[in-house]
Formats: sequence, structure tokens, C-alpha cells
Amino acid sequence: MEDINTIVFIELFKQACEKCFGHSITTPLSEPDSKILSNKILEQTGLVIGVKSVRNYSIYIFNAKEGRKENPSVATLDTLARFILNAPYTDEAKRKNTEGHHPYWFKYRSTFLKNQNQSKVNAITIKRKTIALFIAIILVIGVGFYVFMPLVKSQNEIIKDNFDDVSDAMLRRKGWTVKSLDSNWWNKRQVKAGHLSLYTMRGDNWGAVNDSSGIKNLLVMKMSGNCFTTEIHFSDFIPSKNWQQAGILLSENSTFTGKVIRLSISYNDFFGGYKKNPEIIIQGLRSSESASGSKPEEFAHVSIFSIDPGNEQLVNNNLTRAALRIEKKENHFRFLYSTGLMESFAFKEAASDNFAIEPSYIGLFAIQGLTSTENCIPANFDSFHFESISCSR
Repeated sequence: MEDINTIVFIELFKQACEKCFGHSITTPLSEPDSKILSNKILEQTGLVIGVKSVRNYSIYIFNAKEGRKENPSVATLDTLARFILNAPYTDEAKRKNTEGHHPYWFKYRSTFLKNQNQSKVNAITIKRKTIALFIAIILVIGVGFYVFMPLVKSQNEIIKDNFDDVSDAMLRRKGWTVKSLDSNWWNKRQVKAGHLSLYTMRGDNWGAVNDSSGIKNLLVMKMSGNCFTTEIHFSDFIPSKNWQQAGILLSENSTFTGKVIRLSISYNDFFGGYKKNPEIIIQGLRSSESASGSKPEEFAHVSIFSIDPGNEQLVNNNLTRAALRIEKKENHFRFLYSTGLMESFAFKEAASDNFAIEPSYIGLFAIQGLTSTENCIPANFDSFHFESISCSR
């Protein structure tokens, strides 16, 4: 394709993804998501773009360093344009007989180029006005930076980590430290590209009377702000043994031995002797006023999937994507979760309550509790987000 056609194709594909999934896409589509887009196009237009082609297009567009240059046919471009422009349903035979000139592709291309040209004209028109305004604003900012920047930083701290680079140097640069290092498993943290993999080793931040095993490879970051939101996203974390879990810890101290809140996705098959099928739960635990020598209190135990015989694969599919979120305003906390095939699934509230804790540290973890048999599986952290917010909103 010519350069201009490449530009139009990239925009066309991005719009197709946004129409299918309901939000902008910034990373290559997974195999399941590629299949969803392919099926959606077939369902609406009657025309086929193969799953493999969709996947390759997304790699080329959203990860140009790794994706080879793609050269879709005019027929494929027309199919994408028909999808975006809500063209009447057809099939390959009908299109060849009546619309072999691929009118929807050329219509989309013409409209796109016209809009681009108009944008350039508008940009030139406002550029002169902007320059004068910019000079005035930069003077105001120069003064305001020194006056207000410390306050803005403390109230609007935003930390994001997509774990594209989980080298020790990059993690330290982003503010992470590792507690209770187990080099054998820590060195396997890059098993899934674009993720940080922590493993469900034996351990717990709340020990038993004769067993004080802590959490190994606990990833810790200093945080600030009395009001904040924080969330983590997982890919394909499927616990299958009792007490296997992964999630977020909030603590008032860096040792995670004082007041602590823990939110996790966990496997549970212990019912005090009663016969029930295993389940996947959202569990919330917190320490008492003094964590030393005391048992934790469970404030949330939400069964999200019952692993009934025969539906194991259904449960696994619904854990393809999962997320946990904690919101804090003063002493009020909300705990939310999301699971499904796609990132776009909405959060649901698992619990909310008032707790007398002012966390200063956040930890990401994977454990299997104080079990007698260790079963290490990876908990693949896809992303982390922390944002301090106004306590008034």
C-alpha cells in the first residue's frame, strides 16, 4: 500500500476495534479478542476477515517494533469500512457481482482525507492565535509552578506500571522494592511477556502460633495520600489449590506487621467438613488494632464462581481477565472486582466499610498460605495503577 493508504488503514482498524469492544485499544489483541472482532464483523457484514489476519493486523498497528508490515487487500479494507459504516448485510458472491469496485472503502478513504485536510486548515488558522496565548500562559505557569507544584504533586500523585519491563533496574526506578527475596522464583517473573509473574509460594503475612512464614517476593511501593484509588489487573490467574491467591496489601508500615488490609482472588475448598464444590472467591482480610499475635478479621468472602463438575473450562474462561480495586476516602474503603474474557467488563463491589487505618505502603503478592504442600503457579500481573484523589469528591 502507499503511505496514505497505510495511514487510513490504521485508523480504520482502530475504529473497528473501538466499535467492537466499546473502548479504544492500545495493545495487540489476544487470540480470544481477535476471534471476537472477526465474529462481530462476520455477524454484521456477512464477510470474513480471518482471526489470524485480525491478530496480525493488531500486532502491526499496536506493536510496530515486533509486527511485520501488513498489506491487506482492497476487499479486506472494504469489509472493515462496511463494518464501520453499517453497510447492508451481504456475502462475497453478492459483493463481487454488485459492488466489486469496493465503494465503502473508497468512501471511507475519501471522507478521512477530506477531514484530514480540513484539520490542517483549521490548525493553521488557530496557530497564530495560540502562539500569543501560549506566551502569556507560559509566564503564568513559570510563576505558578514554584508556588503550587508541591501541593499538586501531593494531591494528584499518579503511578502506572504496565510491567512491560520487569528488570530489577526498571522496577527500582519506578519505586518498587522486593521483600523476602526467593531468587529461584523471582528469576521466573518474566514468564509471560508484558506481565510480572509472582508465584503462589508457601507463606502468609499473618502467621500461625508456631509458623511465622511471611510472604516471599512481596513487591512493595511507598504511597502517599489520605484518599486514593488503586487497582491491579491479572491475565489467566486460575488458582486450583486451597488458599492459592494473589492480590493487594495495604499497610501502615514497611514490614506489613501492623495494621494491614488484604484483598485477593482466591481458591477455596475448605467448608469445615461440609460437602460443597470448590469455589473462586474474592476475599478481604484486615488486622486488628495490633496485628502482633492476633488473628485477622475477614470482612469480605464473595463466591464469584462455583467449580461444579464439568464447568471448569467455563470458570477458566471467565478468569482470562481479572482485576481488583480499592478506593479510600478518609477512613471509608470500597473493595471491587472484575472478571471476564475482556478488560472492558465492569467492576462490582465486594464490600465497603470504615477502617481506622492510614496505609503508607502498598504490596503486590501471591501466596498459598501456610499449607503443608506447596503448589507454585504464576499470578500474572498485567498492570498496576495508583492515583491520589481529592477527599471532597
